Amino acid sequence: MPLLDRAKIVQVCYVTHDIEALCVKLHDIYGIGPWLTGRDPLPAATVVHRGKPATEDLDFSRAFGQSGDLNIEIIQPHSKEQNAFWDSFPLGTQGVHHVAIFADDYAAERQAFIDAGYEIATEFALLPDCSVSFIDTREDLGHMIELYEDHALLRMVYEQTREAAENWDGKNLIQGGLAPIE
Repeated sequence: MPLLDRAKIVQVCYVTHDIEALCVKLHDIYGIGPWLTGRDPLPAATVVHRGKPATEDLDFSRAFGQSGDLNIEIIQPHSKEQNAFWDSFPLGTQGVHHVAIFADDYAAERQAFIDAGYEIATEFALLPDCSVSFIDTREDLGHMIELYEDHALLRMVYEQTREAAENWDGKNLIQGGLAPIE
């Protein structure tokens, strides 16, 4: 029996040291655009990395694009403290960091990963009622899994990105306008 029953991957995320350059490169190769960007540090009080509370905010820039039904995220970390992004890609390196899935039952699915021997690399409360975990599956998959609680704000960001891609006129590849996390 699978660990997750028919999980639907909704996102692939890259981590980079130069978010704008990677937005351009992914457009040049795949035609993905526009990229909606934002920067919303997550308060340290909500972040745990490998079982230890964070001592600084988890600060990163993000860009979202759309390729068919798949959301594409790019993250550029700014935090100095160790986190799931730096675990995979030290400064100056980049690559696919994770795939994301919405959990039908977040607590049960998170526990299933732990029971299967996977470590929670970083976990945080995106909102008081929306937890997110980066599960370290790199040894088996080469990337992490981001497990989300299914929340209207996250669904809205995905829909905003999809609509921007469907209505894009080919101008202004890198845009602001990504809905803030609040």
